[in-house]
Amino acid sequence: MRPCRGVLPALVSVSLLGAAPVAPVPLPARMADTGGGTQLITALAQGTASTSGTVTWWDLRDGRWVKAGSAQARFGAKGLVEGAARRQGTNTTPTGLYDLPFAFGIAPAPRGTASPYRRVRPESWWCQDNASRSYNRWTEPRPADCRAAESEHLISYGTQYAHALVIGFNYRKPVRGRGAGIFLHVNGHGATAGCVSVPVDAMRRILAWADPAARPHLAIGTAGGGTALTRY
Repeated sequence: MRPCRGVLPALVSVSLLGAAPVAPVPLPARMADTGGGTQLITALAQGTASTSGTVTWWDLRDGRWVKAGSAQARFGAKGLVEGAARRQGTNTTPTGLYDLPFAFGIAPAPRGTASPYRRVRPESWWCQDNASRSYNRWTEPRPADCRAAESEHLISYGTQYAHALVIGFNYRKPVRGRGAGIFLHVNGHGATAGCVSVPVDAMRRILAWADPAARPHLAIGTAGGGTALTRY
């Protein structure tokens, strides 16, 4: 009997050619926590020194995370740092998983916006004064114990705050000195002072997509290391 030389390699070749490609596992499915809702925004940077990356928004459908959209993003001018270790005034974006308490803007809410949306008025301020009782809060007007030099007069940021979402970093129980006024907002001229920003059309799409009933969260992190997005 002649040996069947070449038969096995041929079979292996046919098997490989016929194999279906394996779909990559969506990023949210690799995360330790997504906030428990059916919507998630991920803000991914390559490393902690990065000032740019990608924001992607996802829907959980029939048990699978599906990408709803994505855009280029900007981070703090000094990169990213673990949220619990962040210090105010460092121009760093805090990594971690956060809720999105409400949206706001100088411009009217984009059509389809379901999130609570506050219009910015001339008397609208975000207090960042560590000595104030209103630390890390929207105030109208600015209270006497909140210094203007330590706060943001929201209407002064016509481009960035045309539309924005409040990121729940240090918001529910503020720790003074950790940071205040961290938002997802429209791009300015360059890197941010610690927020996450996206182009204006992406910001409008995110606001029209976000559904409070789906409990959307924002996860900020890097591709690897101690601030890896999959940790959150």
